[in-house]
Amino acid sequence: MKTELVAGLTTFITMAYIIFVNPNIMSASGMDAGAVFVATCIGAAVATLFMGLYANWPVGLAPGMGLNAFFAFTVVGEMGYSWEVALGAVFWSGIIFTAMSFWKIREWILDAIPESLRYAMTAGVGLFLGLIGLKTAGIVVPSEATLVTLGDFTNPNTWLAAACFLIIATLAHLRVFGAVLIGVLGTTLIGLGMGLVEYNGIFAAPPSLAPTLFKLDIMGALDIGMITVILAFLFVNMFDTAGTLMGVAERAQLRRPDGTIEGLKKSLKADSASSVIGTFVGCPPVTSYVESSAGVAAGGRTGLTAVTIAALFLLSIFLAPLAGMVPAYATAGALIYVAFVMMSSLANIDWNDYTELAPAALTALMMPLTFSIANGIAMGFVAYAVLKLATGQAAKVSVGVYVLSVIFIAKFIFM
Repeated sequence: MKTELVAGLTTFITMAYIIFVNPNIMSASGMDAGAVFVATCIGAAVATLFMGLYANWPVGLAPGMGLNAFFAFTVVGEMGYSWEVALGAVFWSGIIFTAMSFWKIREWILDAIPESLRYAMTAGVGLFLGLIGLKTAGIVVPSEATLVTLGDFTNPNTWLAAACFLIIATLAHLRVFGAVLIGVLGTTLIGLGMGLVEYNGIFAAPPSLAPTLFKLDIMGALDIGMITVILAFLFVNMFDTAGTLMGVAERAQLRRPDGTIEGLKKSLKADSASSVIGTFVGCPPVTSYVESSAGVAAGGRTGLTAVTIAALFLLSIFLAPLAGMVPAYATAGALIYVAFVMMSSLANIDWNDYTELAPAALTALMMPLTFSIANGIAMGFVAYAVLKLATGQAAKVSVGVYVLSVIFIAKFIFM
């Protein structure tokens, strides 16, 4: 029991940065930052508790990085939908994901979509997150002549964001426990010493959840223009979840001799259902965190590890003053670091096969350049289908890819 409790504490510390980062990102959509902070803690606690009690897996869940940025900056900021409608889209993607977890359609989609595009989605979300982090930090700024250019490093916020990233990257390389959390809080402390941060205390009663509680617009999200948004939430969440859970299962030695993974179906159901539940309090898609592998390395093997993580997230609702003090430049440094970690998935793509490389690169590049995860996915699918057809490899492409490509082409032409 002691080992499981320590493992839960280990995972929590490695992923606790989300309670500071998520409110900063989501408030850009017009959501109340205090309510989002509480929603983040509650959403993560409920989802992780569900994972522990139902699936008996040592996995922590919280709002997904990248998907929260897509929610705030693309769906609300660029496409002009309200955050209530965007939450409705998250709800529907969660409903579809949950339904798929009970039928074999989930396996069909996972098998139908090429591995290169799966890896590209992860890398593309990383690039998208990185651009937002660089923009928030002021390291990259708009330019009429060149679209983007280098920011002003005489601004202390800019170099503090850069310093935060370098601190996190250095600590992560040295395998320091809780590197991201140390970097974010350490940079906040430096800002406090420089007079750039106002001290508001550490503990307090939690802010009201009323501004986001049950505010999702389920029917408003059924607009035809939201189809690609719902698919983007679905695909990224599904592949990220599957990859994370299988990776954690390997480290936790949950794979049976016949190759099947013990409790995988239950863990996928718990993950997908959590996204639906999270929308009611005001969370973007809730997903399994790869940081859970830290707890597994510390000896976590059962749901008690997850229950411990859930309890710590619930206790975190009393840290609202601390969360409110964390400046945007500190969370920007964390975003840049997480972006580079996600971009490492490009190493798994076959760089010698242009019909695999080009669609994957297009997927990854178009996410930040069009400021839309949905556009990146759509362009990658279309390019993959066309290149395979043009090079006489049509039989290697699944029916699902062709169907989705036609849908995406129709979207570009008519919407």
